[in-house]
Amino acid sequence: MSEAVVRPAAGHTSARPDLLASLDPLLRAWLPRQRWFAGKGRPVTGFSLVAVTELLPAGLLHVLIRAEQPAVAESPPAADCYQLFLGIRRTLPPHLAAALIGHADTGPLAGSAVYEGLQDPRLASLLLERLRAPGRSGVLRFERAEGVELPGGLMPRTLGAEQSNSSLVYGDTYILKLFRRVTPGLNPDLELPLLLAREGSGRVPAPVAWFGAEPDGQFLSGLAGAESEETMTLGVLQPFLAGAEDGWELALRSLAKGDDFRTEAHALGRATAEVHAALAAAAPTVSLGPQQRELIADGMLERLRATAQDVPMLRPYVRSLAAAFDEVRRLPESDALFAQRVHGDLHLGQCLRPADGAWNIIDFEGEPARPLPERRRPQPAVRDVAGMLRSFDYAGRSHRPWAPAWAAGCRAAYCEGYVAGGGTDPSVHPALLRAYETDKAVYEVLYEARHRPDWLAVPMAAIRRLAGEADEHPEDN
Repeated sequence: MSEAVVRPAAGHTSARPDLLASLDPLLRAWLPRQRWFAGKGRPVTGFSLVAVTELLPAGLLHVLIRAEQPAVAESPPAADCYQLFLGIRRTLPPHLAAALIGHADTGPLAGSAVYEGLQDPRLASLLLERLRAPGRSGVLRFERAEGVELPGGLMPRTLGAEQSNSSLVYGDTYILKLFRRVTPGLNPDLELPLLLAREGSGRVPAPVAWFGAEPDGQFLSGLAGAESEETMTLGVLQPFLAGAEDGWELALRSLAKGDDFRTEAHALGRATAEVHAALAAAAPTVSLGPQQRELIADGMLERLRATAQDVPMLRPYVRSLAAAFDEVRRLPESDALFAQRVHGDLHLGQCLRPADGAWNIIDFEGEPARPLPERRRPQPAVRDVAGMLRSFDYAGRSHRPWAPAWAAGCRAAYCEGYVAGGGTDPSVHPALLRAYETDKAVYEVLYEARHRPDWLAVPMAAIRRLAGEADEHPEDN
């Protein structure tokens, strides 16, 4: 079955129900527990195989599988597609015990241990080897940047940081980001760094190799957007910034020591402006007229109402928060507003400071919960600015006691650095900045409610402030 492809027949669960017989009982228990599983709070009612490629005979299966979930409240039924790397062994050695998904009792894998293949260095090494030798395996196509030669023999290790995807580091030289919840189309985490590399931007590590799944016959049948005939981006290899520290950890250390972080915030603002300028040069910008502004406000209001359905404690603030979105509708037509490609999910954790002190920006995927076409759409640059301002507030709120002066100083310094780097002063359009800060805080409420309930008080404090309430709970972190 080497490099075999399993394609779903129209209207059927899969062309290989025998393989599902082995995997279904194991994945129903394992998949919802994964940090990157998007359908938390809803049971998995079934699976359908989209494609299976055997990267190592009887050893490593690359699986694209659709997890079906029922409708909940006002949310429609879900059928998200996930990328899995399944190791297969008769006996699992002790050092891989934590990677076990389960033992198959039925189907073609009966009697075998099925485990998370990325945890096995032998299997993880295969991915780098495939990227070193571009070409096709089943529906998978591996590609490498022109002029790049990848060394072999680099030992892999998984990154343990909390992520919505998975990452492998090879010999502290490269990092391979593997997207877990996948949809047809070019992922901006590949698209935008490639564009920035062509512009000569030194702020973003340039992709050196990548791989995806290409439409092939009935492959992608039934997936949202499948008619686009676009390749589904599955993984991106970039240089690993060994020794670099992320902005979140640096900010928390600054708070713990009582140090000033405004110099770093100013430099980060300048770096953001430089990336925005490079993106504006690499991709078209568009003017935002009244109709486009109406669509922006409508989208924000829709997300607010949907989140309030899922998170009851948000409901008392809906009317006040919606007023910020109405302000966007009322912006004068004489106000020149533009949209361009942006990062889409900018915060301190997406910024790395290597030993040379020059900030780098990573992870251009955007907010994974939003549809891919939306994430690839031009947006006002102030959206990224608002995301970073929220991140400084997050850091300040995570400190006990709450550090409002630290957060305010960082927010001001960041905006000053952004202007110094050539960006438009965010205060020029305060209504737009407030709307995007509000929209981001609403997104944070939903994220924390689903994934980290202990952190929910942090965005809720911002919700109260943005709704016009005095902060009466500075101790809530």
